[in-house]
Amino acid sequence: MPPRPSLTETRGLLGSPLRNLTLGISFTLSVMALAILAYCLAGWNLSDAIYMVVMTVYTVGYGEVHPVDTTLLRGITIGTIVFGCTGMIFVTGALVQFITVNQLTQIFGFKRMNTRIDQLKDHVVICGFGRLGTVLAHDLHAGSASFVVLEQNETQVEHARTLGYLCLQGDATDEDSLRAAGIERARTLATVLPNDAANVFITLSARSLNPNLDIIARGELPSTERKLLQAGANHVVLPTHIGAERIAEMILYKETAQFLRGSGRMRDFEEVLHSLGLEIDVVSAAPECPIVGQTIAMVEREANGAFFIVQINRREGEAITGPTPDLRIEPGDGVVIVGRGAKARALSNLFSAGPAA
Repeated sequence: MPPRPSLTETRGLLGSPLRNLTLGISFTLSVMALAILAYCLAGWNLSDAIYMVVMTVYTVGYGEVHPVDTTLLRGITIGTIVFGCTGMIFVTGALVQFITVNQLTQIFGFKRMNTRIDQLKDHVVICGFGRLGTVLAHDLHAGSASFVVLEQNETQVEHARTLGYLCLQGDATDEDSLRAAGIERARTLATVLPNDAANVFITLSARSLNPNLDIIARGELPSTERKLLQAGANHVVLPTHIGAERIAEMILYKETAQFLRGSGRMRDFEEVLHSLGLEIDVVSAAPECPIVGQTIAMVEREANGAFFIVQINRREGEAITGPTPDLRIEPGDGVVIVGRGAKARALSNLFSAGPAA
């Protein structure tokens, strides 16, 4: 038994539904315009000509507005019937084809997407496709990571699917939606909705469905951080706080900020580091920091391999690239570091002022 043609092959045989519909409408309108012109040239006024052509093309048959008793008028009418009705039949068929093919595309596309999601394992579930979710999905896609977007807004869902992402439309606070996204097989959940209460509820639900899940939650208010951690989040991200630190970095360490973020080459370098599980950041050495007065070698030894220091920016503006191990860190210095998850581990213990980026 020969294999059935796929949907793409069927489209090729039938032609583009949109193109067929456009051609059919164009042909029918052209026939109607020529028929109206012919009736007008035969002595009819424009209103009667339009009325006669519309009735004829749509096969209504209410009767002629004027007697069709000459050879010319009969020829015009016969031509209008033959070509006009043929055009309308073609338009009707193209319209049915257009609707049917689009419905089939949606059905097969949805089934294919669900099949791909069911096959995922150790993937990332992104709850929310707003500004933060869009950037996150883009970076994960660039890093060839497997992920599923869970979004409630239909417009955002269509946008995500247009970009080629696996995206389900549903309420992330609903456990059934989380299960449909494969939360029980997922490695990480990132809930980045702009609603703190929703993020807390999603964290609670996801933790109950997958106790081993690594949960990264967004918080708008600093007071929400504790609630998210109590709900089961492993990490909490405060975008407003991070944005403020980025501004402070640009004010305090302008040259370093430009060095880190100011060129396409550095952005490419950051992507390479990220693919290796490394991060590059600039942090402030506040006067009360434990590292103040220590040498580079002492700080790196205390970090136990979590990061290493590649540049020191003095408060006076001097930038020391490739500092020697015996160089001491002074209050107010900007310390450029490269490390593995430095923010999550070593920085909280060594830099009381926290990262500036």
